[in-house]
Amino acid sequence: MLLQGSGTVGPWGWLTLLLISCATWASEITFELPDNAKQCFYEEIVQGTKCTLEFQVITGGHYDVDCQLEGPDGAVLYKEMKKQYDSFTFTASRNGTYKFCFSNEFSTFTHKTVYFDFQVGEDPPLFPSENRATALTQMESACVSIHEALKSVIDYQTHFRLREAQGRSRAEDLNTRVAYWSIGEAIILLVVSIGEVFLLKSFFSAKRTTTTRVAS
Repeated sequence: MLLQGSGTVGPWGWLTLLLISCATWASEITFELPDNAKQCFYEEIVQGTKCTLEFQVITGGHYDVDCQLEGPDGAVLYKEMKKQYDSFTFTASRNGTYKFCFSNEFSTFTHKTVYFDFQVGEDPPLFPSENRATALTQMESACVSIHEALKSVIDYQTHFRLREAQGRSRAEDLNTRVAYWSIGEAIILLVVSIGEVFLLKSFFSAKRTTTTRVAS
């Protein structure tokens, strides 16, 4: 079972989604990672188990994060710096607790929203007799095909949702920048207009003073 370790994340950056199946441990988590923060997760894995770690940064900064996966003996199995998304598959070489961490320590003021999917083991057969020597019936084969197709659909939907969330974040960020730029332009135009009024007024005031002195 996936365990969340103690990092430098505050209490407001906790889990928003956790899905765990019975035979195959599969954890899909979306969490917030503040600036200058590091968050680690732990998983007890049996030797010979096939595992897959997939992650993607949804919002924040340049949409990048550091990721590192360590074995029970502290050996680094995977390490990438400032990655937007990636996927890594490995087979556990020994029993023990495996640790993977996400770090945003290189960022000084931007927090990130990170999604990851950690799958431990393989899906059990759809039918208890699927591994038998004899061939499956036509109905069983159709059910297996539909099951595999539905799994693919779920994966595609997840990736599309992540892209949609990332696109929405980019659009909101662009909208905010455009709004600030428009406000800045409005302020500049207002200052320039007021300055021109005072400048023209000073020209007429100087001319009136000169005419008065000549007449006297």
